Amino acid sequence: MRVGLFTREYPPQVYGGAGVHVEYLSRELARNIEVEVHCWGPQHSDNGNLHVCGQQPWPDITNGTEGKFKGALEALSLNLTQIKALENIDVVHTHTWYVSMAGYLAKKLYGMPFVLTTHSLEPLRAWKAEQLGSGYAMSSWMESTAIHDADAIVAVSQGTRDDILRAYPDIDPARIHVIYNGIDLAEYQKTSDTSALTEYGIDPSIPYILFVGRITRQKGVTHLVDAIDYLPEDTQVVLCAGAPDTPEIAAELRAKVEHARQKHPRIIWIEKMVTKPEVIQLYSNCRVFCCPSVYEPFGIINLEAMACRAPVVASSTGGIKEVVVEGETGYLVPFEGDRVTGFPVDPDTFARDLAGRISILLADPEKCQRFGDAGRKRVEDVFSWTSIAKQTTALYQSLIDQRKHSL
Repeated sequence: MRVGLFTREYPPQVYGGAGVHVEYLSRELARNIEVEVHCWGPQHSDNGNLHVCGQQPWPDITNGTEGKFKGALEALSLNLTQIKALENIDVVHTHTWYVSMAGYLAKKLYGMPFVLTTHSLEPLRAWKAEQLGSGYAMSSWMESTAIHDADAIVAVSQGTRDDILRAYPDIDPARIHVIYNGIDLAEYQKTSDTSALTEYGIDPSIPYILFVGRITRQKGVTHLVDAIDYLPEDTQVVLCAGAPDTPEIAAELRAKVEHARQKHPRIIWIEKMVTKPEVIQLYSNCRVFCCPSVYEPFGIINLEAMACRAPVVASSTGGIKEVVVEGETGYLVPFEGDRVTGFPVDPDTFARDLAGRISILLADPEKCQRFGDAGRKRVEDVFSWTSIAKQTTALYQSLIDQRKHSL
């Protein structure tokens, strides 16, 4: 069997959970089948069963387009380039709307089964219009066209499955398969090393709250910064936050951080994506990991934190509710999102509730250790990549068999 995986992100150019997912899934699949990764970038490699082919969008679009919709045009141009020469592929599998049309076109042109994993849904991310401008209409069209034509849709959680049926009620539920994200249990383990903390100005002797994620409306980092007002003034907060969606949200976050620092000087903002060994140190040594996302189909960062034995305080939304166990591995903060924007209906209450759960754990190191140990056990029991790769390969085989029988 040879699968063609299509993705925007692939190492070393990874900035979000979808890129992390494809990196580990491709590696695990390649233990048993041939994997051909088509990604956005200069990557090219052949390592056993794993073959990586990076390509760039059309230069006429990249260099000749100024509008916010540039990203959507680049994605479509890359999709067209990626499917021009697919050989010996048995099934095509796409990740995110950036490459969804590659799967759609591959199915039409080559007659191969088409699997689509949705890591998020455009109709539920109205704030994307801030990033993509009028290109949001184009990204939404690309996603809708592909998801309606895919032979199988992989939802990364039961919550995502429900969201798919809510956003696209005419899709046959039988085509949706829930396969969770996973975690590399050998790589993500608690460490006592604190060299990265010292490098970034974090005081290892003072408990700290940790956020890891992109600066985007979806990840809710601004709500965590608002919550700092309701925490003790000597609280240490570490924001590992980079890759802003827009200059506007970067400026908004900067203003909020400067305001919060007036009473809470121990705010350390790491404005870049750190290395894996560094982020493992950050997870391992924090008192509390906070995931304040307003929309999260799964939330792989919670798995990473739990694997490093960090207790988690997270929004009670989407797939997070299937990862974090309330009162066992952390706390789930009630969240009510606006039906149109997805933002909290009452942002101040949400910020206060975040601060309340965080404060409980800051004051109880024994509970933090108990939650952290339970979190590690949960990821070991449920979220190994070996199990996820087996489920994915079985799905591929079922679609290949169906195609053969229909010929």
